[in-house]
Amino acid sequence: MLRFLFNEPQREAEGTLAETFKLMDQFVTILSSKMKDGGDRVQQLRKYEIWTLGLRSSLDELEQSHYVALRFQHNIKSSSLKQMTEEERIQYNRYIYFDKNAFIRVFSLLDKLGTLLNELLDMRTERIKSHFSYFTVLRNMREKKAHPELTWKLNDVKEKYKESMTRLRKRRNTEIHYMNSEMQDDLIQSNRMYGEEIKLENVAEQSADLTQGLYLAMESLLLTFQYACKIMRTKQP
Repeated sequence: MLRFLFNEPQREAEGTLAETFKLMDQFVTILSSKMKDGGDRVQQLRKYEIWTLGLRSSLDELEQSHYVALRFQHNIKSSSLKQMTEEERIQYNRYIYFDKNAFIRVFSLLDKLGTLLNELLDMRTERIKSHFSYFTVLRNMREKKAHPELTWKLNDVKEKYKESMTRLRKRRNTEIHYMNSEMQDDLIQSNRMYGEEIKLENVAEQSADLTQGLYLAMESLLLTFQYACKIMRTKQP
């Protein structure tokens, strides 16, 4: 979709991304087959189908935003805004836009996944917290020792990307609740070095964290839909 910005052809999904899309499509196919058989659960299955298609679109949008953010990030060479040429400042502003778009999408996608998991696995996390996140659902799964075949795999993925996700979450919370996230470092530095040239935030580290967030989302979706296909095949319509 967004590759056109660089005069590139549309992306051909490969590797984990392609496998994740394939499993999500398989789950939708299973749901469609069961809905054709009728039964009392058609409305519920239709909801799972819509949620899955929404997650598929969210993953596509996240991958596209991540790709574009990294392309613009690689054009940033200066260590401060003051040193930038007008063209580099344009590249930096484009990076900020797509980076911000992407890291917010990471958490949006995960919350949608949490909603699906909560209902599909009958976890009833809303009894613990009315507005819950994916991570709340996962904690509920751990504490109840529910679906261990899936739970501990998802937990391993969470732990693998824990440090990067902590930094991404801090940036997301800053962006949503306090100030533009890219200005947070400016504020910290201005308090420490009043009157001195403010250095640019570490855009390479931020991009690495964003990549880790994409991987966490993909791997969590992959494991979820492997399990979802398995349990849905064994359920009666």
